[in-house]
Amino acid sequence: MSNLTDLTVAGIRDGFRKGDFSAREVAEAFNAAVAAGKPLNAFLVETPEHALAAADEADRGRASAEFRPLSGVPLGIKDLFCTAGYQTTAASHILEGFVPTYESTITAKLFGAGAGMLGKLNLDQFAMGSSNETSYYGNVISPWRRKDGGNAALAPGGSSGGSSAAVAARMAPGATGTDTGGSIRQPAAFTGISGIKPTYGRCSRWGVVAFASSLDQAGPMARDVRDCAILLEAMSGFDPKDSTSLDLPVPQWEAGLSADLRGKKVGIPKEYRVEGMPPEIEALWQQGIAWVRDAGAEIVEVSLPHTRYALPTYYIIAPAEASSNLARYDGVRYGERELPDHANLQEMYAATRAAGFGPEVKRRILIGTYVLSAGFYDAYYTKAQKVRALIARDFEQAFQQCDVLLTPTAPSAAFALGEKSADPLAMYLNDVFTVPASLAGLPAMSVPAGLDAQGLPLGLQIIGKPLDEQGVLNAGLAIEQRAGFNARAEKWW
Repeated sequence: MSNLTDLTVAGIRDGFRKGDFSAREVAEAFNAAVAAGKPLNAFLVETPEHALAAADEADRGRASAEFRPLSGVPLGIKDLFCTAGYQTTAASHILEGFVPTYESTITAKLFGAGAGMLGKLNLDQFAMGSSNETSYYGNVISPWRRKDGGNAALAPGGSSGGSSAAVAARMAPGATGTDTGGSIRQPAAFTGISGIKPTYGRCSRWGVVAFASSLDQAGPMARDVRDCAILLEAMSGFDPKDSTSLDLPVPQWEAGLSADLRGKKVGIPKEYRVEGMPPEIEALWQQGIAWVRDAGAEIVEVSLPHTRYALPTYYIIAPAEASSNLARYDGVRYGERELPDHANLQEMYAATRAAGFGPEVKRRILIGTYVLSAGFYDAYYTKAQKVRALIARDFEQAFQQCDVLLTPTAPSAAFALGEKSADPLAMYLNDVFTVPASLAGLPAMSVPAGLDAQGLPLGLQIIGKPLDEQGVLNAGLAIEQRAGFNARAEKWW
């Protein structure tokens, strides 16, 4: 029997059902991997007892041939999802010690499907960041290293950096992520795994700590496309507790997987060639075009003319919504409270928020409050919403000519920790290829497709029509099969 931690979600599910191993053996193997992976700082809370309890329940069910979709599969849970009885902090100081009494809809669905929880995964504070360096509990370190032997620790991407590092390092077969402007896709590309952001509303936001409510969307991160399809089926579905949840049946995405793209048209947006993009990214993009053509697709060039305005639009709308959402953290109801001697209520608010929020969160709250203020609301926020509508219309028109779009996921491979942290604008540019699909609420996926000259992973992004996760997954599968990406980080931790 191979090392159990090398198995995919599908491999664990199928091997468990065949009796190749017990669910407890799987849970024990991954619990040991989590304990051994502490140097990566991917987990904020380890929950081996939860994984073992779910495993024992799965083993009892197997004895009576009762299987659930994820029986025997342990997962990592991003610490943005509220988990009953387990601390949930959003990697912030202001929520330190907060233990929810309720379960997020997504984790309830996963646990109801038989999954166990290995622990709560580190992230950029309140999901604000692209490198996992804004966490109050310290940055996550990518399991990858540069081929030239450089000792600089690399960013695992963000905000779902704990999720991407845990899956890439074989500490978890799959994990939950959230994607506001690319926080599933960019870290997946940086660490050589797959991740999909579904159509906005596919997955419930109830019980997920909010960043930007009109953009936040949960999704799975895993080793391959099939695993993403399996996990997405378990996570999706209507939730009456979420007013933005789509009241639609959940498709059988795994059963519908096909790498045959005959009769499909793949669009190549000309605006996704940005100044200064490394030649390796362009070369990989051209290789991806050849792969989908080989799978039977017709290639068409399309235009998304308002793409150039996507980043500034996003960095007005997202901070504005964050300013509103984070107003609830005031030291009164839950979490951190700073109470200086003889402080009045306003002074307590100020002291709590000053101590509880990190610099990046404060920066975005200030930007958001500014663009929502009297005299600037129309000049910035209203205008940004109008541009957002134009960006969505660009996609609608492009999809009249094609079925999916193919682009790079990120403008570079993983960069060194600290390399961009002093320059917020340089950090924000990491989302240049992922933000447009988020603003339009479209399904989009990153699949690993190659390595750069330093042996670091590079990803390709597929963007689909609203509700066409199947088309996105199928195109991802076609690339996955032809890329044959099987590189993994060499263990050093």
